Amino acid sequence: MTTMSVFDTVDLDRLRRRTSEKWTAYPTDVLPAHIAEMDFPLAPPVARALTDAIDAGDIGYAASARSELGEAFAAFARQRWSWDVDPAGVVAVPDVMVGVAELLRVLTQPAAGVVINTPVYPPFFSVIAETGRTAVEVPLLEPGSPRRLPLQGIREALTQGAAAVLLCNPHNPTGYVAGEDELLALAEVVNEHEAVLLADEIHGPLVLPGGRHVPFCALPGEANGRAITLTSASKGWNIAGLKCGLAVAASTRMRAAVSSLPVDLHDRVGHLGVRATIAALTEGGAWLDELVEYLAGTHRLLQSLLADELPGILCHPAQASFLAWLDCRALGLGDDPSAHFLEAGRVALHPGPLFGTPGRGFARLNIGTSRALVEEAVSRVTAALN
Repeated sequence: MTTMSVFDTVDLDRLRRRTSEKWTAYPTDVLPAHIAEMDFPLAPPVARALTDAIDAGDIGYAASARSELGEAFAAFARQRWSWDVDPAGVVAVPDVMVGVAELLRVLTQPAAGVVINTPVYPPFFSVIAETGRTAVEVPLLEPGSPRRLPLQGIREALTQGAAAVLLCNPHNPTGYVAGEDELLALAEVVNEHEAVLLADEIHGPLVLPGGRHVPFCALPGEANGRAITLTSASKGWNIAGLKCGLAVAASTRMRAAVSSLPVDLHDRVGHLGVRATIAALTEGGAWLDELVEYLAGTHRLLQSLLADELPGILCHPAQASFLAWLDCRALGLGDDPSAHFLEAGRVALHPGPLFGTPGRGFARLNIGTSRALVEEAVSRVTAALN
């Protein structure tokens, strides 16, 4: 007899009682599969940490973000990625994108060019604009390429004056995971041009079996000298609303940059986020392992469903996380196929054009839910086309 996974117990009626953006953006006849949050129950250690804090009335300002959090992350990084992190180099930020914004202000001049590899997480554009910098799109190479990081394009952009690279690895929305060899090559390009690199590695805990996440600041020698890794437990353990991210610097120069972040940034970190993050990193490993195995199976299911029901949609298998990047260009639905799926199928996907110029004709599907709801989402897309 097959035992049902806890991740299969997702109940749609219960989900619709949630009040987060994902579950309030559309009428109840729409199945939301757009915003990158998962539908699963909280990992038990995380739930215990939160309920214990609430029961104790422990909901003040964050206090352990300077010590215990660094120790917890260092232990997790050592066990998961063989990365020896000095806890003193770990600084809490409200979330990854706040950390990116503040570090761009510290490390670059106004109007500086910031290289991004599109299609990419839409807030990259808004955060770069918010800081008065300029986004420079250098698209990923095609899925069939042995390496997808466009090293030559990045080199050209830096040669022409861009001052920073904002790397997304594992990559959102494609699920691509860059290998150590191409990260080392990228580091060489960055160092050669005396640029800086900020690595958004928020999906790092969710690399699927057979893959390997290499934190940029774990690269040896001078390779990490001009880089800062930003990460969070928010994707791996689904706690985005609790507001706790991490900035991790290895080199003396980058530690100085992290140390020069606004002094009140610490007070914007959520205390419950800190408590939940520590619980996730120290006690949530077994739950994370089960989740990653489940997501791998769901990715395989999606490939089968697309082949059987939607052969006009291409989706190259992801190497990480719970996102699927759907190439709908053959369907003739224009730049934003998600608009048609929403109108005709009552399923909400994230519009591809929001991810940059290469996102035209694409849509992002969130499969961080039960396999039954993934099947329902695909059925709704199919109905929209029929």
